[in-house]
Amino acid sequence: MQLTRVSISCFRNIKSVQFDPARHFNMFYGLNGQGKTSLMEALYLLGSNRSFRQVRIPDVIMYGEHTASVQGDIECGGIKNRIKLIVERAGRKTDIDGKAVQKASELHGRLNSVVFSPDDIAMVKGGPENRRRYLDRAVYTGDAGYLHCWHAYNRILKQRNALLKNRNMSGLEVWTEKLAEQGAEVIRRRSVYVKFLNLALQQVYAAISGDAGEMPTIVYQPEGILAENHLEIRQQLLSLMEKSKARDERFGTTTSGPHRDDLAFNLNGHTLKAFGSQGQQKSFILALKMAEIEHLSSVFGEPPLFLVDDLGSELDAQRRKNLMDFLNDRMLQTFITTTERSSALVRDAEQCAVFHVEHGNL
Repeated sequence: MQLTRVSISCFRNIKSVQFDPARHFNMFYGLNGQGKTSLMEALYLLGSNRSFRQVRIPDVIMYGEHTASVQGDIECGGIKNRIKLIVERAGRKTDIDGKAVQKASELHGRLNSVVFSPDDIAMVKGGPENRRRYLDRAVYTGDAGYLHCWHAYNRILKQRNALLKNRNMSGLEVWTEKLAEQGAEVIRRRSVYVKFLNLALQQVYAAISGDAGEMPTIVYQPEGILAENHLEIRQQLLSLMEKSKARDERFGTTTSGPHRDDLAFNLNGHTLKAFGSQGQQKSFILALKMAEIEHLSSVFGEPPLFLVDDLGSELDAQRRKNLMDFLNDRMLQTFITTTERSSALVRDAEQCAVFHVEHGNL
């Protein structure tokens, strides 16, 4: 999966940029606030229709302009396509080879990318909503059907919560049944993904951290759920919601289910947040992203793009070296932003390009 040409227009502080990425490493260096992260955001948005930053999509439009656009020529499995995204104040439009994309599934898998940014450390230090957001996004990237399950679950959840809030219990049982049905599929798909991710995480963590004696694990254990197949998960969810019924009525909201689940990040059996050093936490999250790359590579037969934003602030010199050694062994297209030009980052890599970013220009 490769980007061969990129065109960006009126995207944040980028007025107009066009470049041909190298097939392996692409480094973008420059001072802070010059547009490096905006470049990463544009590339991610092109393949996913979403930003990796917690922003409203229309906010990417340059001040004083009406639209922003990102266009990419891609090559995947020997097939060439052109994806174009136009962002307007009222929404966004995407087309592939000039044909409008009507459903998200049409774009799924066309241009996969995994991003590692300074904000990702919030998954360790922040609340469960950060980890759920990551999990749902990661599962969907490799499983197009997950988005339907997740949206259906949240629509039903909204209806059930409305009944609870209005103290209208007449139809509660029906909506509880529906919620358990969709919730079971959400949990099942999340569980399958985390099981794969754990194996890949443990394989790549030692290479990145440089410590083969540390054992990272991700634990996804939904409250009250021990089963693995859909029917048994559904029954356990129904039992859990029955036990929570009085509490739900008291608070006017659904207090149990996959919308309340969490991921635990552990190192050597201890909570990463409480016992992991800054370096260990960063290595863990980076390894998590590399494990995600391994997963997408196995699903689609080709590796996704890897977007590394602000590499210098996130990893010390040794971990940067370990990362580059690791990436040199894998033929995936990588985009890296950093404040300083560093030949050491791409010292052994073939097919590299280095760009200076200043005032939104390359």
